[in-house]
Amino acid sequence: HEAVLLTSHPDTAEGTRVAARHVNLGPKLGARTWPRLAATWPLVLRRLRRELEREAPFDVLLLHFKKEQLLAPRLPGELRARIAWAEWGPVPALLRHGMPNRLYRRAADDVAAVLAISDGTRRSLIDAGVPAQRIAIVPNAIDPSRFRPLPEAGAAHRRALGVPDDAFTIGCLTRFNSKKRNEVAIDAAVRLARDPGPPVHLLMIGEGETEAELRTRAAPLGDAAHFVPSSGAEPAELLSGCDVVVFCPSPTEGEPLAISIGMLAERPVVATAAEGATGLVEPGTGAIAVPDHDEAAVAALLAGYRGDPARTTSEGRAARRLAAARHDPAVVGERAEGLLRRV
Repeated sequence: HEAVLLTSHPDTAEGTRVAARHVNLGPKLGARTWPRLAATWPLVLRRLRRELEREAPFDVLLLHFKKEQLLAPRLPGELRARIAWAEWGPVPALLRHGMPNRLYRRAADDVAAVLAISDGTRRSLIDAGVPAQRIAIVPNAIDPSRFRPLPEAGAAHRRALGVPDDAFTIGCLTRFNSKKRNEVAIDAAVRLARDPGPPVHLLMIGEGETEAELRTRAAPLGDAAHFVPSSGAEPAELLSGCDVVVFCPSPTEGEPLAISIGMLAERPVVATAAEGATGLVEPGTGAIAVPDHDEAAVAALLAGYRGDPARTTSEGRAARRLAAARHDPAVVGERAEGLLRRV
């Protein structure tokens, strides 16, 4: 079979066997762009039709971005005979209520299959009115050999950062912005460090506009708080130098790569809330804090690993086995292809 990716970023297909062609259909649909798009949709529709006619005939039209999904019902029948959607995160708030939701549900009437990246995404689609029987979960395809435990590299990073051999080290692969609840990981580490036991070190891996305030918040940890930029870093190496990984979700998450990389690096994952973690972090591979974003609850979960190295090792191995099976490219590809063939 053949696939052609029509995108404003054709470099996305580099290193794959997928052909890519540059197209410009304007900005994505969002709270700030919808007035402009509402005024120019006939022009955008003509562009979309023209680009699809260049590729016709094709068997399946797979759409991800909401603008194209909403416009598809207005395409000629021969260009939308079989439509599928790929959903990489929860339905945006803009499309959950009122007229936008009615337009979204109308567009979903023509869709034969929806590939949702996670259970949370699936539930948001159902809540928005997409029929449950049309939705199937298809996770990210990740080569397990790309992200794997690298103990020697992890130990080298620990030495470079001045982390003692006996320290309990918490890793957090994240983005430093106001949506991510990174302060919960920091506050939990500070709380845990006050209790008797091995020294606690916190490794915050990321970049963004809130770094300065996060550094200030981590000041009680002193030299045990480490901030490492994510650009140019190999996340599996850094996380291999940690004992456990903490995930701090934003209000909307699809299938967070931070969780998958942590699990593939053979580390149990503690999520500060259920968003994005439900269906990924299972018992015996990590834990999800209850209530959401409660520093005491997160600290208590971390304490369970700090006091039980054997459990930490066992759950880390179980996490890798689970993630490697879930993300196996051959398995994911076969599942996606099977769904699209039945469209």
